[in-house]
Amino acid sequence: MSYFDFNDANEQSSFDLIPKGTLVRVRMTIRPGGFDDASQGWTGGYATRNDNTGSVYLNCEFVVMEGEYARRKLWSLIGLYSPKGPEWANMGRAFVKAILNSARGVHPGDASPQAQNARRIAGFADLDGIEFLGKVDWEKDQNGQDKAVIKQAIQPDHKEYAALMGNARPSAPAPSATTPNAYAQATGRAPVTGRPSWAQ
Repeated sequence: MSYFDFNDANEQSSFDLIPKGTLVRVRMTIRPGGFDDASQGWTGGYATRNDNTGSVYLNCEFVVMEGEYARRKLWSLIGLYSPKGPEWANMGRAFVKAILNSARGVHPGDASPQAQNARRIAGFADLDGIEFLGKVDWEKDQNGQDKAVIKQAIQPDHKEYAALMGNARPSAPAPSATTPNAYAQATGRAPVTGRPSWAQ
């Protein structure tokens, strides 16, 4: 069979956009942009700086982990700095906080020391590879075409969190067997034993 005979090739797959509002468990990876600012703690080359606007952000890829849209990829930026003011950076910080709550099974209203530790990271490397429940949205790309993005993390207070994160490997701290974490409470699964570095 000649490679150049395409009569027996498969038909193209359809790549319609994932519907807006769909909840999907995703793994986030950061595409390094090589920009560091040690005064902000931004090291490791994870951040990207736009030379035209001066804005700084994390260029993130999200891979759907399971279900109907498994292995589909979405991309979004997480704002770190904008010369126009603090709003974009504040939106980025709010998104990262929600990502940590979602990934580590922390209720957004939980102000316990364990929850506060779960919302701290040592650096952007802690976000590279993190899994959480995200909500699909649409926005226009540079050509005016719709593209699917992740702009919101779904936290344990959401009614569908337990069902959709139930198969995920929990990454939330369990202070003791008698004090289950929010992930365990939401999913009915046993809390994880041991403490990761952010739960010390």
